[in-house]
Parts: sequence; structure tokens; C-alpha cells
Amino acid sequence: MIPHSRPTLGPEDADALVAVVESGRLSEGPLVAAFERALAGRLGRRGGVAASSGSAALALALRALGVGAGDEVILPAYACAAVGQAVRAVGASPVLADVGEDLGLAADAAARRLSRRTAAVVVVHPFGYPLDLTPFLEWGVPVIEDCAHALGASRSGRPAGALGAVAVCSFYATKMVAAGEGGMLLADRASVLAAARAMRPGVRGSPGGFNQKLSDLAAGLGLAQLGRLDSFVARRRQIAHRYDDAFSGTVLRRRVGDPAAEPCFWRYVVRAPNAAALIDGLRRRGVEAKRPVGDPLLLEGDADAFPRSAQAFAECVSLPLYPSLDEGEIARVVDAVADVVAEAGWRR
Repeated sequence: MIPHSRPTLGPEDADALVAVVESGRLSEGPLVAAFERALAGRLGRRGGVAASSGSAALALALRALGVGAGDEVILPAYACAAVGQAVRAVGASPVLADVGEDLGLAADAAARRLSRRTAAVVVVHPFGYPLDLTPFLEWGVPVIEDCAHALGASRSGRPAGALGAVAVCSFYATKMVAAGEGGMLLADRASVLAAARAMRPGVRGSPGGFNQKLSDLAAGLGLAQLGRLDSFVARRRQIAHRYDDAFSGTVLRRRVGDPAAEPCFWRYVVRAPNAAALIDGLRRRGVEAKRPVGDPLLLEGDADAFPRSAQAFAECVSLPLYPSLDEGEIARVVDAVADVVAEAGWRR
């Protein structure tokens, strides 16, 4: 079975982990600070605050911006439930808005959800495609860029994560930069960084409530991965172009191209007439495919209120795409997709 996702690990990563073990410093230490500086420098940010997960980083970001009980935070309905959980963790209420054809939060839909209680807007860059933040930034409400999928992506020459009041990243095992677990918030305002850093330890006198620190073990692996991010992105783009060529004449629809966007292709997402049928057909042919958002926020409410999100959930399928996917595996994925489409009788 060709797995849907797989970490891309090499000798550099093993060397980094051995070095941390030999240092005797496994918990938070100098490598965490070095990781924060390195990622902040890449995104052109004043600083970063590492955390135990992407969700923890998002909750820290919200608290550092002063978001809490009685506040509302606008989120895309087609986003994973963990985003909503982070909002609830700080006592605020998630307010859902529909997505656009690009599968990202639609500015017009989000604007209709603005109220006097709106304290922040979370814009997820979906599956490695950087969205245009211009309309969101005009509202005067703090914008949090969720870059869990988008490290290495850029728009008009600026990296995803460079423009919002805060950017949040994830270092889960199969993300663009993998550290097993972990996350980070990045910002330019010294007050936001200081507040997040003060809340992170979760000790007496710290307002955060619980320990949200990252270990040097994870940071060492993250640094080794970050040093190869450009090569990871280049390989992902190469595979995506192979898929583009292979599927261009089929019924499968792909994201409309945007000349300003340079995606990192954390996921390769297609729209099929029946997502479940495509996933099952590929499984029977030894290829694991998945719904790109398996547990979207829209399922918590009235799906009819978010028609584009509901349609995306019904149609979208994520195919295997990661740097360690070899040429034989790519060919098997392409052939398997062609077989399923032919068997189903799907026509353009």
C-alpha cells in the first residue's frame, strides 16, 4: 500500500537527534531558541514562540492578542476541528464562514459574520496554497495566519505567514517541517511575543494555565528539517506538476491556478464526482487516499449554511504527495486513478 502521508527523514535528522541526546539537554533549551530565530528569520518576523503543538500555538496566539470569554473568532467552515478547539480553549466562540472555490476562507462570507464581538479572524492557507490576505487586513481585526499546511509557500514573493498579526505553524510528523509534534507562533509586536512567552511554561505566576513548551529534542529535528525545506518544496512541486499533466484530461478538477501564488503542495487535492468512491477504488488498488479535511468544522452545525464547504467535503480527495514518493510510486498512483475513473465511467 502506498501511504497517503509519510515523513521525509534522512541522515541529517538522525545526526541532529543524536547530537541532542549526547548534549544531555532534552527539554526546552538552546535549540528551541535557535529554532525560533531560524523560522522567524525565514518568514521575516521579529520573533517566534515555540509550543508543544500547532493547536497550543494557536491558543497562545489568541490569548496573547487578548482574545477570551465573550469574544468571537471567525473561522473557515472547511477546516479541521482542532482549529475550533483552540478557540474554545481560550473561552471564545468559533463563528464559521463559508469557503471559496480555492477552498480557503471567503472574504465576502467572513465579512457577513463580523460583529462587535469579533476579536480575530483565522485564515487557514489550505493544503499549502497561500491565500490573498488583502481583504481581511482591511477590517482592522487581528488576522491570524494558520500556516500549518503552508511553510515554504509564498505569494507575490512574500512567504505565507509574513503578513498577519500572528502566524501559527505546526510541526506534526507529516507536515512541511516535521518534528514529531510541536508548533510555533510568529509575530512582529513585542507585546504579543512577550505575552505568549510568559504564558507558555504554565508554572505559578504564569497566566497560561498549563505547560505548552517544546523540547530541544523536537527543536533539533525541526532545525534539521527546516534546513531542507526548499528542497522538500521543490520535490513536492515536481510531483504536483506530474499529477497535473496526468489528470488534465480527466473529470477530476484541480484548484484554479493563481499567478500570484507559489504553493508548497502539502496536499494534492482533486475534486471527484464521488470522493468516497475514488478513495475506495484507490484503496483496492493499493493506494491510500483521504479526504483532505476528515472532520471539518461545518459538521458541528448546519452544513446547508455553508454550501461550498459542504460540496468540498463531498468531492475533495487528497492523493499521496511527499518528497520521499519515488518514481515508481508516482506512476502507480497515476495508473490507479486512471483505472478508478474508467471503472466508474466518469466523463468530463
